[in-house]
Amino acid sequence: METFAERVIDFNRTLDFTGKLPAGIAIMNPFRENGEILPISSVFYRKYYDDNRPRHIILGINPGRFGAGVTGIPFTDTKRLQDPCGIPYRGKQTHEPSSVFVYDVIRAYGGPEAFYADFYINSVFPLGFVTKDATGKEKNYNYYDSRELTEAVYDFGVASLRQQLAMGIETDVAFVFGTGKNEKFIRALNEKHGFFGELIALEHPRFVMQYRSKYKAEYIGKYLKAFEKIRKP
Repeated sequence: METFAERVIDFNRTLDFTGKLPAGIAIMNPFRENGEILPISSVFYRKYYDDNRPRHIILGINPGRFGAGVTGIPFTDTKRLQDPCGIPYRGKQTHEPSSVFVYDVIRAYGGPEAFYADFYINSVFPLGFVTKDATGKEKNYNYYDSRELTEAVYDFGVASLRQQLAMGIETDVAFVFGTGKNEKFIRALNEKHGFFGELIALEHPRFVMQYRSKYKAEYIGKYLKAFEKIRKP
C-alpha cells in the first residue's frame, strides 16, 4: 500500500506551474531547479511519514529561498535538516529564522517523530515566488503581495490544496501560519470551497522571530495550546 510519504514525494515530483505570472515575478520550483532536492526531501518524508496515519495540515504562506527552497521541506533549513532531523546535507548551509522557531515548537511538542506523526506542513501555494530589487538581488515574494499574482495562481493553489488533502489530511481543523493576509485569504478560500471545518491562525514564525523574539517562549506556549485541538480524548 502506498504510504503518506510516497504520496507527498509524488506530489513534489510533479509540482509544476505553467501559467503566466505578472512581469517581474518568477516561480521558484526547487524540485525542478535542483536535482538534489527531491532525493533529500524524500529521505525526510520516508523517515517521518512512512505510514498511513492521517495528519492535520499547517498552511504557511509560500516557500522561502533558504528553507524549502533549499531542502524541499517547508520551514526546514539545512541546519534543522541535519539536527534534529538527522539527515545528512553537504551543500551550502542555510539559516532561516522561521525554521528556528518552528523547530523550537517541535522540540517542545516532543520532537520531530511526535510532531510529524500528527502534522503535515505546506502551503496553498507550494511553490515559491521571487522578484529582484533595484540592485538585481533576488528576494522572496508572497502570493498576496500583488492582486495580479494572487489571481494568476489562484486556480493552481486550489488544485494543489485538493491534492494535498487527498494524501490523508484530516479536515475537521487546519492551522494557518500568519494572522494577517495569509489568514484572510485562506478564510475566504475556505468559505468558498469548504475545505475545513475550522481554521486556527497563529502568528507567523517569521513575525515572532523578527518582531517578538523576546516573547518567543509565550508564542511557543500559544502554539502548543492551539495544537491541543487535535488531541483525541
